Amino acid sequence: MREFAGRVAVVTGGAGGVGQALGARFAVEGMKVVLADVFPEPLEQAVAGLRAEGHDVTGVVTDVSDFASVEHLADEAYATYGAVHVLCNNAGVGAGAEGKIWDHTVNDWGWGLAVNLWGVIHGIKAFVPRMLAGGDEGHVMNTSSGNGGVAPLTSTAIYATTKAAVTTVTEVLYGQLKAVDSRIGVSVLYPGPKVLRTGLLGSSSKRPEAWANEQPRVTPYTTIESFEARMRAAGIEPDYTPVEAVADEAIAGIREGRFWILPASERTDRTIRARAESMLERSAPTYLEDLR
Repeated sequence: MREFAGRVAVVTGGAGGVGQALGARFAVEGMKVVLADVFPEPLEQAVAGLRAEGHDVTGVVTDVSDFASVEHLADEAYATYGAVHVLCNNAGVGAGAEGKIWDHTVNDWGWGLAVNLWGVIHGIKAFVPRMLAGGDEGHVMNTSSGNGGVAPLTSTAIYATTKAAVTTVTEVLYGQLKAVDSRIGVSVLYPGPKVLRTGLLGSSSKRPEAWANEQPRVTPYTTIESFEARMRAAGIEPDYTPVEAVADEAIAGIREGRFWILPASERTDRTIRARAESMLERSAPTYLEDLR
């Protein structure tokens, strides 16, 4: 998908971080943009900021863990603009679980899976059939992470598990759309290569009551400030990849039809190459040319 002007993009988790940067970048490309987020106030601010710059942007409050809410998002997008050409399933949270994997509660797992994995599944279910019926070329981009999608950090069992699953779901979607000669491309986005300074680390403090644990926390939730303090205590000065750079890479990846949207510095990473070849060669051998 090379031409963006006049087309429509939907971005979940669009009120901040990578999602907001994606929305802004799509708008600059001349797209009509629908930003979705579970938090109304920052969503209103993100939409107002882009409208003030003259862009055609709509905001829809959406809980991606709830399929009915994502269906409502699709209804609003199609009612407003008549089509959707780019879908970015980007919303994500850190589960904020304490202790070892055997200490994590059912609600810890439930919240992480509900947003990070089910949010992607809900987006695919609500939008892809309509995108196929529209017959236009389009693209679905799911946000994963090197933490899980490539190799897990053992201190973040739930997050890494969900991101590994997002990568696999995206691989399957790619292969199946390819098999039916669809005009819809698919990519998995790996933000980086450095840590991103987004609201992800602070998401645990905004955990919904429905996923709350009965027992009180022993340790405080991780924040960006506490994360930076730990890094400095270890003698490491925090260094971040700007979210705008991730959005630029995402646009380039969609234009080029890449499945793996990786930072330029990591595109030939042997771990990624090995995983791609083992997972995709059975269903999408033509994709492998992109890695060579």
